[in-house]
Amino acid sequence: MANLNQLDKITNIKKTSINIEDASAVNKFALDLASRLKRFGVGPECPKILLCIGTDRSTGDCLGPLVGSIINSGEQDFYIVYGTLEQPIHASNLQETIEEIQRLYQNPFIIAIDASLGKLENVGCVNLGDGSLLPGAGVHKNLPPVGQIHITGIVNIGGFMEYLVLQNTRLNLVMRIADVIANGLKRTILEFKNINAWGI
Repeated sequence: MANLNQLDKITNIKKTSINIEDASAVNKFALDLASRLKRFGVGPECPKILLCIGTDRSTGDCLGPLVGSIINSGEQDFYIVYGTLEQPIHASNLQETIEEIQRLYQNPFIIAIDASLGKLENVGCVNLGDGSLLPGAGVHKNLPPVGQIHITGIVNIGGFMEYLVLQNTRLNLVMRIADVIANGLKRTILEFKNINAWGI
């Protein structure tokens, strides 16, 4: 569970916020992520890691694993997925997973995905930003920052009794956010290929 206020202070980089009610949400997500990958100089051969953080033991915190499972259920060879409902990445195994990724892949580009809590008016928004994610900060856990790009979905209101809020988050909302992120990630593959083909 990421903490958006801390993330903003540390990265201080322009973010994109997309409401899942926006009919163009998936297109906006894909265009934004593809352009970020291009700006970072990510080539077709670069290992692109989706690090989907969270646990299936909490409805509010299962966004990352849901996204990972959706991506893994389809045929694609663009992303390497870490973190699914079957094999979640959470506080207990995050450091070990990061070390494994660094050991197995040369210069991996990590896209970190996590749920977050925020203001009432931002619940249901997906945020994309440059820089590392601070997993666990929203529930006061001290975990290593991770990712060159981060994606967060605001699943509920933050600021008070975070663990209880996460446990009482509606699964329907989390699944809708996960669908937008997963479909956006899939469409990003096409946008990324187009950008590279056109040399934009």
